[in-house]
Amino acid sequence: MSERSALVRRTGIVLALALAALPGGIGVVAASNVAAGLTGSTDVSVPTWLYLATGGGTVGASALLTMLVTDRDVIGTYHDRALEAPVRRLAAAGSVLLGAVGLLGLAVIAAAGIAGPNIGLVSATVLVTFVGGRALLTIVTYTVGNPWPALNPWRRIAAALPNGYESYPDSYRSWPAVVALLTFVWLEIVAPLTTSPDVLLAILAVYSLFTISSAVIYSPETWFRRGDPLSLWFRCYGAVAPIQRTDDGLKLRYPGSALSDDDLITDSSLVAFVLALVWELTFSGFIVTPLGVGTIEALVGLGIPPVLVYLGLLVGGFGLFWKVYWLAIDRTRERAETYLSRHYLGLRFAAPLLAIAAGYHLAHYVGFGLSLWPSLLDALAMPLSPPPNPTQYALPGWFGYVEIAGILVGHILAVWIAHTVSFELFPGKLQAIRSQFPLIVVMVFFTMVSLYLVSQGSMSPPYVPS
Repeated sequence: MSERSALVRRTGIVLALALAALPGGIGVVAASNVAAGLTGSTDVSVPTWLYLATGGGTVGASALLTMLVTDRDVIGTYHDRALEAPVRRLAAAGSVLLGAVGLLGLAVIAAAGIAGPNIGLVSATVLVTFVGGRALLTIVTYTVGNPWPALNPWRRIAAALPNGYESYPDSYRSWPAVVALLTFVWLEIVAPLTTSPDVLLAILAVYSLFTISSAVIYSPETWFRRGDPLSLWFRCYGAVAPIQRTDDGLKLRYPGSALSDDDLITDSSLVAFVLALVWELTFSGFIVTPLGVGTIEALVGLGIPPVLVYLGLLVGGFGLFWKVYWLAIDRTRERAETYLSRHYLGLRFAAPLLAIAAGYHLAHYVGFGLSLWPSLLDALAMPLSPPPNPTQYALPGWFGYVEIAGILVGHILAVWIAHTVSFELFPGKLQAIRSQFPLIVVMVFFTMVSLYLVSQGSMSPPYVPS
């Protein structure tokens, strides 16, 4: 049997294992949204140990099967093959159209926040931000391609102003984006952003002032490439997509193949941003579980203000993810017996985690986005006076399979990308295989933690303003 035929057969086995794991997710699937605090409670109908073992075992089994593929030509076929289309004029026209849509969207958000109803469920300000941006636009970004560089209204405004007065300090790297992302996640919890359009509009106004002034000082090209959290958010998720933009036009690649490129994660601040993308979804699940609620109440009982408790858990959990990741990189370097630096290995193996982040995001937000899609359309049609009873879709029971599959497929793709990176970095086949074990352990751990959180049912996070 040829190596290519063997690859097809093993891929089929991995997909079969993933499908076999789905029954273990019965009842867990709707809980994926519960973990994000988006829907009501759902009971899990199978033992916790069963679907934890099934989910973790699926990722582990996919890793073992992936390791059987050692032909570098076969591995390179997936990641190097691309179909390029030089469509500069079409891309330029699309950029103008999307730019107009982005500016119009920002105007609608502002107008609805000022003159529209102050009710989150019908406000265009809230629905465009969370349903349109956080959910649906992000899903389009990692399933199709990244439209944000053309849509970004703040970049359009900054580019129209005099700019480039100072050089961006190299020591900043992308740390401003990391801090801003964690700040936004914290504000989603401690401030009534989803229920009060006035508060959300105030936060957006502060962000607008900060990002436009920063782009004017350091130039739009530099700031939106390095310091802006939204641009990095969509750029990282967009690296998972099959459609990639190049200087000459568009490139169609296999999903996730761009994650093996060595120019995606270029410094430790971008590693931190990738870990923050994974952690913020895990954090949103933890704080609505009985364990999370009990932890928060205990800390508040010690006299710590709730806002500081949430901030401490957010930053502390991120620090734990950071420590675990670099410990895995240390073990990878030891097992590979390589002279490549710890820093360089950390940069190359961070990108595969974006596949995990995309899988987590899909599990948390696809049902949320689709169910509120009619409400978003109603709000956009009449932003100042939307209907008092917005329409929502009721998702069928089987839709939960899509959510649990998102977690598993994201992890399986991450395992494959890590396998490819290891064969690119290390000349020996055994050396490349041995190097993967620490990272696979981390990925299995992430899988089981995610599934455990969605199994615990949900409670309202305490001390959160409504």
